This record gives sequence, structure tokens and C-alpha cells, in this order.
Amino acid sequence: MKVRVLATAVIGVLALSIAGWVSAGKGRESVKARQASRLISLLPASDAIAVFDTKRFFVNALPQILSANQPLLSEITAKIDEMQTKTGIDLRRFDQIAVGVAYKQVSATETDYEPVVIAGGDINAGALLAVSKLESTGTYREEKIGTHTVYVFTEKNVVHKTTANTTNSKVAGAVDRAMNGLSKEVAVADIDNNTVAIGSFARVRETLEGRTHVSADLTSLLSQKETAVSSFAARSPGGMSKWLPLDDDQLGTNLNAIQLVSGSLDVAAAGTTLQLFARTKTADQAQGLKETLDGLQMVGKAFLSKAKRADQQVYSRMLNNAKLGVHANELTLELMVPQSDIDILVAQIK
Repeated sequence: MKVRVLATAVIGVLALSIAGWVSAGKGRESVKARQASRLISLLPASDAIAVFDTKRFFVNALPQILSANQPLLSEITAKIDEMQTKTGIDLRRFDQIAVGVAYKQVSATETDYEPVVIAGGDINAGALLAVSKLESTGTYREEKIGTHTVYVFTEKNVVHKTTANTTNSKVAGAVDRAMNGLSKEVAVADIDNNTVAIGSFARVRETLEGRTHVSADLTSLLSQKETAVSSFAARSPGGMSKWLPLDDDQLGTNLNAIQLVSGSLDVAAAGTTLQLFARTKTADQAQGLKETLDGLQMVGKAFLSKAKRADQQVYSRMLNNAKLGVHANELTLELMVPQSDIDILVAQIK
């Protein structure tokens, strides 16, 4: 059923993309906002951007989200520790990460994505690169861009040398298979003592040369809320079908009318709030999308109102709590999911 698929997708976003914990004071959040703005300013021209706080994710948000499934939390923590042991890179030491993705049309129906990651925080960029070179045992080349040295690693070789054997765990096995499947080159360079750029050689070159930057139409859509722990913005001039496998129905048609999308995530002790913003070409398209979603919300409520299963009751509450709004050609969605409901869904993950 589409309602359940949509609800499950939202939970997936909450569980996998949440990047922080809203407990710090206003002064600290202002500093974090400035740090995020700095990382975004270092990105080259991009069609999609995102910023998130990795340190707070690992220290606070991840334990909270997975509190109802301690075995899963332990497995993920073990994989992070394993990566640190094998590579010398502790993901938990990065404060924030900014991602910029450029679209590349490779055919009439196929779009490729070229990301670059700017990571900064309590790291020694030079030491990190030294460890990466040591682990690669020579499977890299050096390129010079201005005063910067770029190390281009053959990702497949690095992964095989740094990952452990797949265990019987489904989670650990999935991580290992994903890492072993990497085969492209990855370039790494230090921007300054505490900031590194990671991505394809072309995108890292763009970053270091600094000739292009993210356009204002995207940066202006990033959440300005001090409590936002993760924000993203993306353009889709050809419609959402470039990103999603849309059906040839009314919902698919209306979703494909979206030209710009952005959002943010807030995490608090009571639960997590997701806010989404979508801009279509015309006001009629935005109104049509809202009416379609209103219809799905109505049908879902009727279908799930008498549900007995705990997870179905959660889906029903999600539909009841979802707030939709439309103004001209802009559609907004806000959804707050209590931690108690997240616990019910997370507990079912095996």
C-alpha cells in the first residue's frame, strides 16, 4: 500500500539521515551554524547540497534512535571501531560534513552523480592523509593542484586491505558488501589543517581551485533554524523522476513537477521533526500535489484507524500528525515522530 510505503520511507529518513541532538545552548548552535556556512562556502558549484553534524550523530542521536534495539546499535558501533582500527580514521572526530553533488547527464534517460565531501573538525588533516597512504601500500598517485597535493587512491584496493571478513550479522555483512563493491578512484586532499576534501579527482580539483561556488538559490533554501541538526537543498529542473522511480499516475505526475526541494531534521528527547519544502513550476501543480497527498492521508487514516498491530498504529499516528500546507507554487510538510513511536519501528529491525 502506498501509504505504508510513504510512512516507511519517512522513518528511513529519520533513522538513517538524522545528524545530531538538539541539546546545546544557543551560543554553541550559533558557532555550529557558522562552521556549517564555512563548509558550504568551500563547495564547488553543485545541484544538491547537505550539511550535518557527525559528532553529535554518533554521540547522541544514534544511541537515542536505536535505543530500542541494542544489538543493532552494538553492531554499528563495532563497525565504526573496526574502521578506526584498520584505517586510523575515526568518523566520530569530525564535527561537521558538507556534501555537494553535481548532476551529470550520461544519456537521455540516465543521470550520474558526482559528490564531493568537505569534512572538518578535531582532526589533523596531514596525519589522516599519512595513515591513508600507509594503508594503501602504494596503491595511490599524487597530483599537484596549486599548493595542494591530492592523493588519488584506487578505492577497491584500499577497501580490501582495510575491511574485515563478513560476519554472520546481516548489518555487518551489508556494510562489508557495500564497501567491497567500491571500485572507483577517490581523491583526498587537505584544505587546511583541520579540513579535508574527499571525492572524485575532478570534484576535488574544483574545490581546491575555488573558481565556482554553490548558487544562492540553493544556499538560501537551507534551514536557518538554529536547532536544525541536518539541512539539505536540491534542484531538479527535469523533475523528480531523475531521482525517484515514479509511477505513471497522478501522484507520480505531481511529484515530477517539483523543481526545488529542501528540508531539515531536528532531534530532541521527545522525538524527531522532519520539515520538507517543495517548489513546483506553477501554483496549479503545487495545489494538485497537495490534493493528492491529502487524499492519500485520508485513505490511510481510514485504513489504519482500527489497526491492531503496533507498527500500523504508528503509521496511523504519522498520518494524523503530518501537516501539509501550500502557498502559491510552494508546498510544505512537517511531521513530528515521538521517540516512543520510533522505538516501536526500530525494535522490529533485524
